[in-house]
Amino acid sequence: MTMTTRKYLASAVTAAMLVAAPYASAQELDKTSISYVGSWSSLSLYKNFEKPFWQKHIPEASGGKISTEVTTFDQMGLGGGEVYRLMARNVIEVTSTVADYAVSDAPELEGLDMPMMAPDVETARKISDAYRPVLADAFVERFDNAKLLAIVPYPSQVVFCNTEINGLLDLKGKKVRASGRTTAEFLQALGAEGITLNYSEVPGALQRGVVDCAVTGSLSGYSSGWHEVATHLYPLPLGGWDQVITAMNGKKWASLSEQTQEWLVNEVKTNYEDPVWESAVEETREGIACLTGEGECTRGEAGDMVLVEATDEDFTEVSRHLEATLLPNWAARVDQKWVDRWNETIGEVTGLTATKK
Repeated sequence: MTMTTRKYLASAVTAAMLVAAPYASAQELDKTSISYVGSWSSLSLYKNFEKPFWQKHIPEASGGKISTEVTTFDQMGLGGGEVYRLMARNVIEVTSTVADYAVSDAPELEGLDMPMMAPDVETARKISDAYRPVLADAFVERFDNAKLLAIVPYPSQVVFCNTEINGLLDLKGKKVRASGRTTAEFLQALGAEGITLNYSEVPGALQRGVVDCAVTGSLSGYSSGWHEVATHLYPLPLGGWDQVITAMNGKKWASLSEQTQEWLVNEVKTNYEDPVWESAVEETREGIACLTGEGECTRGEAGDMVLVEATDEDFTEVSRHLEATLLPNWAARVDQKWVDRWNETIGEVTGLTATKK
C-alpha cells in the first residue's frame, strides 16, 4: 500500500467518522424529558417552527432518549412577560418569549432591538449574533444561571394605521400601540402617543378608534386579521424585529451531560434558529403582499391596505432619535459595563454609539 493510499484511506475514515458523529452521539445522550413553553400559539413562529422542533424533532433526533411536553404561554393563561422569571424559579424548564416583554426584569435585552436600527433582516441577524454573548451573560446574571439557546426574529415589526398616513412623520399626534418600551419612547420622540395594549386586544382597539395605529409583524398582523380593521401600512421595522429568545432553566441545563448540552445547542441552531432566520425574509415579504395585495399571497385572501413608502427623511429622523433619545434612555437603565459591551458589539455593526447622559 502506498503512502498516498494510506493517507487517502485515513482521511476517508476520518471523514466517515465525522459524518457518523451526530448519529453516534445520539447513543450518548442523557435519557431525560424537557417541558417547553413556547410563544404565541396562533402565530407562524410557533406553529411552523417551535412546535415541530420541540414536539417532534427533538424526540426523533435523540432516538427517543429525550421526551418533550410542549405548550405556549398564552395556552397557560400567561402574558409572556413573566416566563423567564418563572424559569428562574424552577417552574418552567425551557421557554421562549419576545425579548421586549421581559425588559423590566432584564433591561439589557432592550439593547438588542431598537426601532428601525436594523432596516433589513441581514442587519438584524448581524446584530443578534454580535450581541449574543452579552445576552448570554445577562441571562446567567438575571435569571439564575439560565442558558440562552436561541435568538430568532418575527417578521419586521411594521405599522398598521386605521387612518391615512403618508410617512413616518404623520404619526405625530396619533395614538399608537407600541410593541415595547423603546418603541413607545421612539413614538413619543416623533410626537405620537405610545399605548400599551395586549396583542389580542389590538384589532378591537383599532376598530373602535381607541388607537389610530399599532405595531406588529407583517405576517403576524395578517394572520390575526389586522388588515380587516386597518387601512394604511408603513412597511419599515418601526418596532424592530421583536426577537424571540429561547432559554433553559439553569438547574436543568446543569443536570445535562456535556454531550447532551453540545448536541442540544447544535440541534437548536441547525434545525430551529437558522431556518427561522431564513424564513424571516420571505415571511416579511409575503406578509406585506398578503396585507396589501401587492405581490403573491399564498396564505389566503389578500387585503387591500395602502402601502406607504419610506423616504430618506424618515431614515434621517430615525438616526437622530436613536442617538439623541433612545440609546441614552436605555443606557440610563443599565450598568456602564452593558453600555460598553453594546458599543463593542451592536455599535460596531450599526455605527451608532450609546452613552449615558
